[in-house]
Amino acid sequence: MAVLLGMSVFLNVAAWLSCDFSDFYTNRIFPVITRPYSELTARAGFSVGEILLIVFVLILLSYLIYVLLRLILKNRSFGSKKEMAHGRGIHSFMAVFMSFVVLLMTLNCFILYHCSPIEVSMSHKDDYTIGELAQLRDYIVEKCNELSEQMPRDDKGNVIYDGDMRQKARDSMLGLSDQYERLSGFYTVPKDLKFSGFMSQQYMQGYYFPFSMEANINSMMYIMNKPFTMCHELSHTHGYIYEDEANFLGFLGCIKSDDIVFNYSGYLGVLAYVNNDFYNSVSEEEYKSHVAISKKVRYDSQFLTDEAWDEVEKKAVLETETVKKAADTFIDTNLKVNGVSSGKASYSHVVGLLLDYYSENPYN
Repeated sequence: MAVLLGMSVFLNVAAWLSCDFSDFYTNRIFPVITRPYSELTARAGFSVGEILLIVFVLILLSYLIYVLLRLILKNRSFGSKKEMAHGRGIHSFMAVFMSFVVLLMTLNCFILYHCSPIEVSMSHKDDYTIGELAQLRDYIVEKCNELSEQMPRDDKGNVIYDGDMRQKARDSMLGLSDQYERLSGFYTVPKDLKFSGFMSQQYMQGYYFPFSMEANINSMMYIMNKPFTMCHELSHTHGYIYEDEANFLGFLGCIKSDDIVFNYSGYLGVLAYVNNDFYNSVSEEEYKSHVAISKKVRYDSQFLTDEAWDEVEKKAVLETETVKKAADTFIDTNLKVNGVSSGKASYSHVVGLLLDYYSENPYN
């Protein structure tokens, strides 16, 4: 326990104090130590991380129940020397187990939060002109409107996909490796989560599990969310832990793909961030004077279909509002603890990255 905690403390302190250390670790060490494990878990036809998370919760609950029983019955059956020795063994196991979990999270997640971010010019980092934002917003809306008309659809108007979406996502992200070296190498297979209904109640599209090195997606969400989410989560497995950067790289992976459904999903994936920023920056009259979002695009931007939501609510153990509030609090706290001061709002920082990208890559 002392060795494991000592390593965790040293690595976390070094990461907080030195961006160069974090960059070296993420670029040179992280891929080496995670690839064998990632290749192993990728062979499983299910989310290993989801199983490990359930096991972790069960172990923790069992331990808490055991401690509670010892406190209640300390003068009875738990009072013998044999039982006391047994209790010390359980406490020792939990101490080592939790120390290992902390070290694993440090190696595969915490250090990554202190890397150098993808460079953005100061003019686009947090402050940009309304004109720049309007141009970006109108361009993305026009691309979405155009591509929505080219989608293959069923008789209900839902987009359909005939192909290996998971492999296409892997190929799309690998295609960015010439520009972003960290995106080279092995890619795990994006996996559906068994408890996607509970995930839907959190309004979450995907998860990166550091303890299994897997990219996981919500299988119940509308199909147009899936390509972008797969690419987003795959970028996490290659050390891009910031949400705005994962959004940006997911966007690039999709729009540079040779697959039109991926192209559309990429533009849809950032549409809300850009459109909301613009809407909040201008008057109602000014907003309405710009390119309107088509009905098909609004439909394709949905998180879950009505039928999927009915299924989620039918099987729900807790109210969706309660689950969402708890999830939002956890995500926001986790980001802030790891040095992302804006918390969950960091997802929308992708707008600055997009503006910077298009300043060097003219709209076409």
